[in-house]
Amino acid sequence: MTATESRAERKERTRAALLDGALDLLADRSLSALSLREVARSAGIVPTAFYRHFASMDELGVALVEDGMRMLRRMLREARRDPAPRDARASLDILVRQVRANEGQFRFLSRERYGGVTEVRQAIASELRLFSSELSTDLGRNPALAGWPRSDLDMAADLIVSVMMTTVIDLLEVTGTGEDAVVDRAERQLRLIIIGMGGWRPAAS
Repeated sequence: MTATESRAERKERTRAALLDGALDLLADRSLSALSLREVARSAGIVPTAFYRHFASMDELGVALVEDGMRMLRRMLREARRDPAPRDARASLDILVRQVRANEGQFRFLSRERYGGVTEVRQAIASELRLFSSELSTDLGRNPALAGWPRSDLDMAADLIVSVMMTTVIDLLEVTGTGEDAVVDRAERQLRLIIIGMGGWRPAAS
């Protein structure tokens, strides 16, 4: 291993430590209330070294969005492979596992979606638009939806993504049997959307 590779690996570890430390500190507050000095201390570096990894706290926040949304993207890809009422529960089981395994990141995303840091809020909105667009494209490949205009596919995709995001927020606020109630409600919502898609007549819209 070369010295250059070793430095690159150390830099990546420090970057990861900054992101992990920031998430821990964000457990009960917003990004706007977090200081660069606190984040640097959590990673064991001096504040000036922070700038070797991020140009600003806003940039760090955007990186947290990208990491969290990468997980959400994988989850939603599983949910959209072949939309059918019977698949709604399986998709939600994937969602629950992801949320419980990564609660810190999902709490950050749900809090900052309408938070005070403009760059972070815009990054989340952009990622959600991308999710809906990808889902809309996949829905258009389904033979049962042949002939649907893009606007109707987009509308159906937006509804599915909205249910998923609302479910994430609800899951973060409940435990035990409360979780079952959240999942049951989300399943009914997804089934309603998917069954409704089967009866939708785009030409009449």
